Amino acid sequence: MDIVLTGSVAFDYLMTFPGYFRDHILPDKLDSISLSFLVDSFSKRRGGIAPNIAYTMALLGEQPHVMATVGEDFAEYRSWLESKGIDTSMMKVIPGSVTASFFCNTDRSNNQIASFFPGAMGCATQLSFRQWEGPRPDLVVISPNDPEAMKQYVAECRELRIPYLYDPSQQIVRLTKEELWMGIEGSLALFVNDYEFGLVQKMTGITSQDMLQFLQFMVVTCGRHGSTVYTREKETHIPVIKPEPMIEPTGVGDAYRGGFLAGYSHNLHLETCAQMGTLAATYCLEQEGTQGHAYTLDQFIKRFRQNFNDHGQLDKLLEQ
Repeated sequence: MDIVLTGSVAFDYLMTFPGYFRDHILPDKLDSISLSFLVDSFSKRRGGIAPNIAYTMALLGEQPHVMATVGEDFAEYRSWLESKGIDTSMMKVIPGSVTASFFCNTDRSNNQIASFFPGAMGCATQLSFRQWEGPRPDLVVISPNDPEAMKQYVAECRELRIPYLYDPSQQIVRLTKEELWMGIEGSLALFVNDYEFGLVQKMTGITSQDMLQFLQFMVVTCGRHGSTVYTREKETHIPVIKPEPMIEPTGVGDAYRGGFLAGYSHNLHLETCAQMGTLAATYCLEQEGTQGHAYTLDQFIKRFRQNFNDHGQLDKLLEQ
């Protein structure tokens, strides 16, 4: 399956705080918060939602395409992605700009406080599916990006009849009720976490059953409580796989999506796709950074079968 991933491309600046954020927040002073956290570790990592998803897909034998705008500092990152088999030909360098940057501080409970500078991502509307050359993709993933670009890609995919998976997540608050509903109404599937799912329902006033009148399926991730796949016929809950050990949560949702999409590209059952996403997320959780995990297909399948029964479906991954 020919899959194009749109979304942010960023450098992640990751920090860890040896305490708990909650211990330093005064409920009666929420209108005048003034906090500074002395961290005990710092690292710069490759990140961004689209390449994070692509990285996990590539580990599982896929060759996804990333369509995004990046800065003049992207050369080394591009080489890294290409070395993993990811197509970067649709990643446009914006002169005079830097690649987006994500600054994230994580406490001992894995709670996070983050800031994001868009940089070149702010020019994502310069890329368009209307200018597409060659066969159209089988699936487009519209994930958090410049809000105007996300709206543009939704409109273009609907106009050109290109199936797309809608993953508005962090940008839900930047979309209007009408824009959010347009993205859902025209999509093949919706991906959100449980908090974002609550936001979507609150903003649109629409229930999950209403959404499923338009969607083929919907996936809601719930952190340590696992994930649920919704279809018109049933709900399927997937438990987590305990990490050994748990290191750092940044990028876990992206890894889940990468694992799910790798299975989906082989037309595996949705439950199996979600189980693949769960294991991919666990691998990510066991390492620092969003692209710090690594495994072979054989290792992935062996560990998968220690936790789930795929009824032989994952053998398709070895036929590539």
